[in-house]
Amino acid sequence: MTAEIDDTYAEAFRSIYAEVLITARDETWLTHAVHAAAGHASSSILCDCEAGQSRRVGPGGDESFRTPDGRPGAILQFHVPRFRKDREAHLERTLLARLSQNVLTCPTTACFNLIDSEPFFKLGRKIALFGDGHQARDVRWGRRVWVVPIMSGEFVIDRRFGFRDGIMGGNLWFLGRTADAALDAAIRARDAALDTPGVITPFPGGIASSGSKAGSRYSFLVASTNHPFCPTLREKLGEESRVPAEVASIQEIIVNGRDLETVAAATQRAIAAAVETPDLVRISAGNYGGRLGKNWIRLRPDSSIAPA
Repeated sequence: MTAEIDDTYAEAFRSIYAEVLITARDETWLTHAVHAAAGHASSSILCDCEAGQSRRVGPGGDESFRTPDGRPGAILQFHVPRFRKDREAHLERTLLARLSQNVLTCPTTACFNLIDSEPFFKLGRKIALFGDGHQARDVRWGRRVWVVPIMSGEFVIDRRFGFRDGIMGGNLWFLGRTADAALDAAIRARDAALDTPGVITPFPGGIASSGSKAGSRYSFLVASTNHPFCPTLREKLGEESRVPAEVASIQEIIVNGRDLETVAAATQRAIAAAVETPDLVRISAGNYGGRLGKNWIRLRPDSSIAPA
């Protein structure tokens, strides 16, 4: 049975983002570096950024993408909202902390920039100061890098890291008759979205189990549980509940990416992959009536619906 697709839209907003390539000796150490560098980066509500792996490249991954050093690699994106007044300084601090503390420290890794643009951060030079005066500039694999002596050997990192405008907040909701159905649909959607180069799904395992709304009855919280869509509150809320009677669970995926077209393409792939999940009732999306972002990703390509 095919699930219903709501005639609605996901409300995305602009970001600035960096795209970084991490390489390592093998998949084990590459995975450790990815998990550490992209850790605690699910939501900009209380994380310093939204980060995640876009794809694996080189040996064992997408071999059409050749890593500079010929080793297994992973492409990561780090997004911060463009509406932050200190967005550029904040992104630089975020990258400095995450790459120095979680990539430099991970055995066998190297780190490369994937956005060759201006403006840029002289991030390699700052991280290379860990070498305490013994760091050196060099050219490796045709790239201008810093080489930092470390106890296990050396750490190689590009000198400059660029950034550009991106998109945050693309999303899909999966309303299931059972908890398993909602999760199975979200997994299918996540996998399909990540088949689109240039996107990430930043929550744990790429899935957000606790979708939020803006604001709270508690003044010190900027976001809180999206209570009209909590199935266990259906009877308590009565007419305020937005959960259909046959729905037991709702899972969400968030999609950030290089641009609106890329995120929209990932959204359509995700819908197509999930729509025939057994016991999936509906596919929908979250929005704020156009108040959060001016980038609207319609779930139905032929839709004419517009924000209020």
